Amino acid sequence: MPGDNSKGAGEDVIIIGAGAAGIAAARRLQAIRPDLSILLLEAGDRLGGRAWTVGLVEAADIALDLGCGWLHGARTNAWTAIAGEVGLTVDRTPAPWNDGGRRLQRDDAEARAARQAIGAYFERLDSHAGNDAAMADMLESGNPWNGQIRAVGTYITGAELERSSIVDYNRYDPGPGPDWRVREGYGTLVSLYGKPVRARLGTEVTRIDHRHAGRIGIETNQGVLSARAVLVTVSTNVLAAGKIVFDPPLPDKIEAAARLPLGLADKLFLRLANQQALPADTHMLGSTRRGATGTYQLRPFGAPVVEAYFAGDLAHDLEGQGREAAFSFASDELAAHFGADIRKELSVAAMSAWAAAPHIGGSYSYAEPGASDQRGRLAAPHDERIFFAGEACSTSRYSTAHGAYETGVAAADRIAGSFS
Repeated sequence: MPGDNSKGAGEDVIIIGAGAAGIAAARRLQAIRPDLSILLLEAGDRLGGRAWTVGLVEAADIALDLGCGWLHGARTNAWTAIAGEVGLTVDRTPAPWNDGGRRLQRDDAEARAARQAIGAYFERLDSHAGNDAAMADMLESGNPWNGQIRAVGTYITGAELERSSIVDYNRYDPGPGPDWRVREGYGTLVSLYGKPVRARLGTEVTRIDHRHAGRIGIETNQGVLSARAVLVTVSTNVLAAGKIVFDPPLPDKIEAAARLPLGLADKLFLRLANQQALPADTHMLGSTRRGATGTYQLRPFGAPVVEAYFAGDLAHDLEGQGREAAFSFASDELAAHFGADIRKELSVAAMSAWAAAPHIGGSYSYAEPGASDQRGRLAAPHDERIFFAGEACSTSRYSTAHGAYETGVAAADRIAGSFS
């Protein structure tokens, strides 16, 4: 159970990181190899990793997903079925970008020109057949809609277009199906799925000693453990920063992680005093001209909140400046659409700060130009004793919780096979 403090030093499998990948791997191993002892180590104080749901203070039944929030490719997304298994509610309201989704957007000649320019840009990306260049290379110089194109690009990768690989973007495929939500929260779903797993929270791994055949030593802030196999599911930013030392070193893994850094997407949730002031379950973009703009989900599930979403350099700037700066930015953008009086209806309910999260350091991975093949390199096991999983290890479903899940299951199957 989470928080298990049993002192058994020797395990069959130790899994490092209790996010979607680590939990999926542990559950899979429990199912197919119940004879193995499995221990999940988590440096933080909760299960879920980048899936994290909090409740609105004055209405705890209103779930706020500070991390992942959409079941992308929902019909084939493993978490959709798991939500039913653990008794949660999948809301099938169409996402704003799906057919039937609700969006606030103009339909005049200028707005149509913007949509046409954005569509043409992504068609250029899709048809790119050259070297692994930066997504910014497909911008047309002087295009008046480049700001909006840049904004959409940061929402996808969490980074500016100059830093993001075209080839990696084109490999992204979340799977068929629309995008749905979990009414009780995606973070609630992932953490509930992890409850049957034997886990230790507050246990930070600092060194993995694989110098000798046989057991692997795992040094932590709570003492030394050992295992026959280790699965590493921590974020690429944690690996690249050397927060876990491998002895002997694994330079190929560190290089791969460094070329697959975490972009940043932060959410700011605003209370809405008068919920009739804004339409329900409707999406809008803050500005159609600037690259540094937020995207807003108005009253998700009809709740009296606004979910503001910032990405890339803007997210870094606002996270660094704090809640008041983020509130000022968001309220200015909302006031530009709904009038100055809307400011009086808004107050801060919650805000994420993923770049500052000490055991994560960002939101979801992107590949630098020329680094699209590093995902497979990161995912490959070392010596059939040290294994790797996580969204960054998925070649097509990176940046998603179900991509992380799939890599965790694949790693678990390989670990199980290594013991047969």
